[in-house]
Amino acid sequence: MTHRRSRIVPTEARGALAGSLAQLRRDLDVPDSYPADAQAEADRAARDVPVDPDAAGVPDLRGIPFLTIDPAGSTDLDQALHLERTPDGAILHYAIADVPAYVAPEGPLDAETRRRGQTLYAPDGRIPLHPPVLSEDAASLLPCRDRRAYVWRFVLDEGANPTETTLTRGVVRSRRQWSYDDAQRAIDAGYAPPTLAALPWFGAARGERERERGGASLNVPEVRIEPDGDGYRLERSYGVPLEDWNAQVSLLTGMAAAEIMVRGRVGILRTMPPAAPEDIEEFRAQTIALGMPWSPDVAYGDYLRGLDRSPAALAVREYAAGLFRGAGYVAFDGTVPADTLHSAIGAAYAHTTAPLRRLVDRWALVVCDALANGREVPDWARSSLGELPTLMARSTQKASQLDAASLDRVEAAVLHGREGEVFDGVVLSVKGDGARVQVTDPPVEAKVAGLDVEPGTTVRLRLVSASIADGTLVFARA
Repeated sequence: MTHRRSRIVPTEARGALAGSLAQLRRDLDVPDSYPADAQAEADRAARDVPVDPDAAGVPDLRGIPFLTIDPAGSTDLDQALHLERTPDGAILHYAIADVPAYVAPEGPLDAETRRRGQTLYAPDGRIPLHPPVLSEDAASLLPCRDRRAYVWRFVLDEGANPTETTLTRGVVRSRRQWSYDDAQRAIDAGYAPPTLAALPWFGAARGERERERGGASLNVPEVRIEPDGDGYRLERSYGVPLEDWNAQVSLLTGMAAAEIMVRGRVGILRTMPPAAPEDIEEFRAQTIALGMPWSPDVAYGDYLRGLDRSPAALAVREYAAGLFRGAGYVAFDGTVPADTLHSAIGAAYAHTTAPLRRLVDRWALVVCDALANGREVPDWARSSLGELPTLMARSTQKASQLDAASLDRVEAAVLHGREGEVFDGVVLSVKGDGARVQVTDPPVEAKVAGLDVEPGTTVRLRLVSASIADGTLVFARA
């Protein structure tokens, strides 16, 4: 794992940052509480929904030793897994929180979750899709507690290809909650439980299947806002390998869900069109200009996977991001869309593994459960499928606005009081009247007006101003 950590937000800037983040929530009309009737419904569901298998009328799957892997401190746990190697492959069980058991269709809680669309994440606290009594307790797959779940079961061959897939609604019990860092250390040191110990094999095999499909991943380092005492710090991280291996479990499940819905001719997919030929050629030309040419005989995904962490590679990833656009949701009933592909994945794909945090997954689970087990799709789910693309597009836009504006404000707060200092940076792209530059330390990005140099160039910048109120940074070339 590679981290580059900045200085934390200075004490004298924390009050201004808190005020700025609070104002941002008001500007974006971010909800701060649940309507009384929605909260009351959640409270009743947390109390009354049965988790005893007999009372719930579902199979008892508590004998499967599930575990969860999430960022440290997570409490809204959507997924738990168990992976067992066999002589000719493996058996994967993947439990997904049974949120439909707790949300009555067309009730007040359902209405409020449709208004929210997804959990929003901000430095000063997340804004959950479901009330915490559900999302962080009764419906969350917390360790050592009986929980309702949809359990996917995959029989995998030695190449981690699924040869048999089933979906069962039951009661599970996770044995332990792991953080990514702790789980990676256990794997590396050789004391991981069997499920974790099998994930390197699974991740490598599914990565190879991704390559064969023509899928691609940008592998862009993530800039995270991390709590630090009563303030924050910025941290750039490439993560640990386990994060990619674990993501492959979700990808496999999403592809299986898409296959079930396409075969049943009803559902909702996450799609992304292929890049236009002219955009691909422009990207290829940029790789040549940056001294990291993309050879015509190398697949796009293979090229991205082979990039290093040099300044030129950062700039290449910046341009590659332009090819990963146009993602959206497509609902269908009776007629399958002409184009079901998610081009970055290289297959049809559906969001179905995060129902605590994303609205659309609740529908995908209900539809897949019905289709996979020979039952009719519930009328409420079928009749409302068409609303989901708009609801999700609206919430995704708000989430993007909140993410970007929050990061801008924290970056400005981190740099508060450092006006006049000189920083090293890498030019990511040049557009219009300036350049986008990744500052090396602290890990901030900024648009620098009037800077016209080749992408990938290392530059020195002087900080002119840092406005916490609106997150504006002004740099000039030193």
